[in-house]
Amino acid sequence: MTTDRQTAQADGSREQATTAITAGRTHGSGSLAPALYPSTTFQVGTVDESRKLATQIRPTHFYGRYGNPTVAEFEEAIAQLESAEAARAFSSGMAAITCTVLGLCSQGSHIVAARQLYGGTRLLLEQVCPRFGIEVTFVDGIVPGALASAVIPGRTSLVLAESPANPRLDLVDLDELGRIEGPFTAVDSTFATPLGQNPLAHGVDLVIHSASKAIGGHNDAILGVIAGSDDLVEWITGFSHLHGGCASPADALNGLRGLRTLPVRIAQQTTTATAVAEFLARHPASSQVRYPGLESHPQFDLAKRQLRIAGGLLTFDLAGGGSAASAFVDRLRLAIHAPSLGGPETLVCHPASTTHIGVDPDDLAADGIGLGTIRLSCGLEATTDVLADLGQALDF
Repeated sequence: MTTDRQTAQADGSREQATTAITAGRTHGSGSLAPALYPSTTFQVGTVDESRKLATQIRPTHFYGRYGNPTVAEFEEAIAQLESAEAARAFSSGMAAITCTVLGLCSQGSHIVAARQLYGGTRLLLEQVCPRFGIEVTFVDGIVPGALASAVIPGRTSLVLAESPANPRLDLVDLDELGRIEGPFTAVDSTFATPLGQNPLAHGVDLVIHSASKAIGGHNDAILGVIAGSDDLVEWITGFSHLHGGCASPADALNGLRGLRTLPVRIAQQTTTATAVAEFLARHPASSQVRYPGLESHPQFDLAKRQLRIAGGLLTFDLAGGGSAASAFVDRLRLAIHAPSLGGPETLVCHPASTTHIGVDPDDLAADGIGLGTIRLSCGLEATTDVLADLGQALDF
């Protein structure tokens, strides 16, 4: 029987903030808090039942590498928020990326990738893919038509982008990406979250998240997830059974708990990030402030068209380079120097020494990532306190 709740979710009549509360409650037996199923294995009645479960793609009560009730609820919630037919959770964002790439590509395949990517993703494409005979072509993802022009008909298997991109929040036109015919198209939408944008609505085949970040939201879950059509997710899931990067039920529980408060958290983080971006744009010590909510962002019109919210992340440069960045970080008293994002604390990251440490210096320079580049993830502290801390740290 279809319930009123399921009907409202299916026809999209509810706001996403409501769906974040109502989604993913299939296996909780009435528990308002997400229910944790820590078991790695489940009792099976008959041999025939065991055979049937062993050949299913996403059984929830068989063996943990195949599926788990807690993990399934997280997947259901993500699928509903992305308006997708299905979702699959992984042990990390990089596990989600890796299973997508290796699940869809094989020896002789060709990938087109926007060069504006998280450093780990870029290293996977640059260093691991060639070992499997997979060729990768990097293009400037912000140039109109660049991704489509690099596609080799009949050979390109995947077009991969990240938008907004780590760390400078460059945007890929999702409508253009969704119109590419032939290869699968995928977007890492970690920075935006499902509340900020839904790439599938633009015709993109697959959306990927590192749910360790804003989705989990409390720095206590290592988790990745993909969402898309049932057939595509099923294919990648089949590969993931062999890859082994299955999500932990405890991390999936924390991810589901994080979704419950994501709308209010991202609203506060956006409020602070907007105020911080405006402050930094006026401060003489900072330059190249990148925030999708600022009119000075070079893709502001595109941001207005495809982002529902600007989000809590921004990037800026310090004119003094590495020494200025080090001095700035050392002087912070409230904001914390750490490599992640999306949590309750305001976090400061130096991309050249962390997230993009293995990327070639020439490539970093081409992407505008210098020794003075700082990425800021605004937390849930009072906006005035964050501004005060950044102000005193900049006035060195």
